[in-house]
Amino acid sequence: MAGLVNMKAKDYEDGLKILEDITSNAHEIQEKVLEDILRRNSGTEYLKGFLNGQIDKQLFKKNVPIVTYEDIKPYMDRIANGEPSNILLAEPITGFFRSGTSGGQAKLIPSTAEFILEKFALFLTMTASVVKKHVHGFEHGKRIYFMFGKPEIETPSGLMARSVSTSYFKSINFAKTVSENHTNPIETVLCPDSKQSMFCQLLAGLIHRDEVVSIGSFSLSAVVRTIKFLEDHWKELCFNIETGHVSDWINDSGCRTAMSLILKPDPKLANSLEMICCSKSWEGIIQKLWPKTKFIDAIATGGMGQYVTALNFYSGGLPIVSPFYASSEALFGINLEPLNKPSDVSYTFLPNMAYFEFIPVEKDDGEEVQFNGVSDQEHPIETKHKDEDTEPVDLVNVTPGQYYEVVVTTSSGLYRYRVGDILMATGFHNNSPQFQFVERKNVILSIDADKTSESDLIKAVEEAKALLDPVDLLLIGFSSYADTSSIPGHYAVFWELKTKQGDDVKELDPEIMVQCCSIMEESLSYIYKVYRKENAIAALEIRVVKNGSFDALMDYFVSQGASMNQYKAPSCIKTKEAVEILNSRVTGRFFSQKTF
Repeated sequence: MAGLVNMKAKDYEDGLKILEDITSNAHEIQEKVLEDILRRNSGTEYLKGFLNGQIDKQLFKKNVPIVTYEDIKPYMDRIANGEPSNILLAEPITGFFRSGTSGGQAKLIPSTAEFILEKFALFLTMTASVVKKHVHGFEHGKRIYFMFGKPEIETPSGLMARSVSTSYFKSINFAKTVSENHTNPIETVLCPDSKQSMFCQLLAGLIHRDEVVSIGSFSLSAVVRTIKFLEDHWKELCFNIETGHVSDWINDSGCRTAMSLILKPDPKLANSLEMICCSKSWEGIIQKLWPKTKFIDAIATGGMGQYVTALNFYSGGLPIVSPFYASSEALFGINLEPLNKPSDVSYTFLPNMAYFEFIPVEKDDGEEVQFNGVSDQEHPIETKHKDEDTEPVDLVNVTPGQYYEVVVTTSSGLYRYRVGDILMATGFHNNSPQFQFVERKNVILSIDADKTSESDLIKAVEEAKALLDPVDLLLIGFSSYADTSSIPGHYAVFWELKTKQGDDVKELDPEIMVQCCSIMEESLSYIYKVYRKENAIAALEIRVVKNGSFDALMDYFVSQGASMNQYKAPSCIKTKEAVEILNSRVTGRFFSQKTF
């Protein structure tokens, strides 16, 4: 919840009141949101072709097609290349959000002043109000919120393309609010070198260690990555604190200037930190370094669920608050029960943020589904899309227990846009529905007719890694790809492991690793097992990679335009370059001996 500072008691009260008002009047607000969007934009080239300038909701649903990014990419390219933005929306575009990491080529999503200055600010205010309601003292003390600005890319039109987080970091709202209650100087956030930024943000956080009440980032992966960075650099950080001088390799002028204002020689603090960090095990290190920390603040659902175990180890079991559900395309909802476990989180959709529709998804008995990245044994079902002609339902008409793909219409120029997320409706708050994140659509492994979704894979990994705990091993990261270099092809799953004492893994028990492979296979679908039995798919393989391999993978995706704040290790990798990064770091290979 970056930038949530300088809020007075009345601001928190107002945030809760707004939340109650909009969720109580969800239907009316949705109708008004759509009407406003159509009234503003019915004369654009895109909508005029479907509506002839009319603003009728039924005509909108009848004539305007449900689209994917590929359908609207020509319009984005035209604007990026210099055509007027009113071909898509009436309000001037101030830039583009650059979306997309492991899923493929970056997408350009229109950004407007209204989104950053009004909607995003209100979204964060309501989120903070909910957290304060549940976490006593949340508004007091300082927060370490690891934030990493990403360099912009200038399009031929002169409009800048940047991540959502970087857009907010450069906004007036952020500049006004971040300095007082965050430990991170704004110069360290905007530093284009992620290593220098991370080092200086950690340094500032350690200097203010006795004032910190929460630690977080936009994503759980960023928190875990930063703590791993601390694990590798704590001696140097302590030396900086002892001497009062920042390391010479920090050459970003903004970082050096900012750190010079807060870094003074403090041998006593440096000694205290050294005594904590030199411990053989880093279990609970977060609470030891920042003893007043009340919770971890980061998105922990969906693909971020794979980082929960590692974070729980480092934090000593502090609550993980997964505050909201948002993407480059839209702001969706907030978590009204922030102290729930990540696997139990539902997000309450906010009807004033966009116009929402939901395409029903079928449920077939016989398979488990992942909820927020964790298997739920009580829901033995598998999601499959219904016929494309299925009519989407409105926000207030979803059915609890039903699965949906979310579609958005926004004031920023997206009309009936398929976001690609599969959700399950879990209930309502007032008249606004709540959803659990199930998975990203079409993130699958496949060798033949088998179709393994992201949630299937995460469940299989969760079951297999239970064998690691008794031998004091932690799974730090995983990914996979369909290896078809030999016939038949097989699933190759990369695992990065470390000991609970923080050491690199010197030797693995082959028997345990083979069992992990077998447990993963046993967890996969009936169709997968049929094809394995017929030898149309070869045995699943776990490839153990050396320490730091998933950091290298992240560095690659960041170099390709991904935002470090939003990055998560992809459950499946598709590009030759990404596969090679992990293959070049393999230290052990193990195959399932399961027979079907």
